[in-house]
Amino acid sequence: MMKRIHFLAGLTLTVFIGFHLLNHVLSIFGADFHISFMNKLRLVYRNPFLEIILLLTVSIQIFTGLRLFSAKRKKTIHFFEQLQNWTGLYLALFLMIHIGAVFVGRYILSLDTNFYFGVAGLNAFPLNLFFIPYYGLAVLSFFGHISAIHYLKMKSPVLGLSIKKQSILIFIIGLIFTLVTFYGLTDKFRGVTIPTEYQILPGN
Repeated sequence: MMKRIHFLAGLTLTVFIGFHLLNHVLSIFGADFHISFMNKLRLVYRNPFLEIILLLTVSIQIFTGLRLFSAKRKKTIHFFEQLQNWTGLYLALFLMIHIGAVFVGRYILSLDTNFYFGVAGLNAFPLNLFFIPYYGLAVLSFFGHISAIHYLKMKSPVLGLSIKKQSILIFIIGLIFTLVTFYGLTDKFRGVTIPTEYQILPGN
């Protein structure tokens, strides 16, 4: 039952995270384009009812994920099983920290948690030594988790590729996606300037 609940919550979150990551990769077209697309998405996920549903889904996903990790981590020996376990653990920890940071930004610092809130740490030395791997591992863990689930759930190959090759391809796409996204989020050389109100971290 717990696996089923975790899987269904994961499908719901995958839709949201997919659009969230699409929003981030669109930063290659500039901060204004990123914020404009985000504002359109917020009409949906900032709806109070849907936001509560989303937060409940995240809570369920984290709780069931940690329980499953604890139960499975000593019983799995296959690479993709291990990949599923450890990427899931990182995503659970990341979601707890990330959501907490967003709420601190919104309700304590009174900031619009938009593009500039996300990139302030990425573009400030030495904080970027933490934030780049912190965010990078989150995106890679998302694709790695999908890659592992694809391998473990798929029953037959498609498009002439073995299931293993398909799973590896998913991870490679995730790696490319991560690199392109970071180009958009850390491109000070293209004129991204962090507004004063977001310069609250050392190094800004």
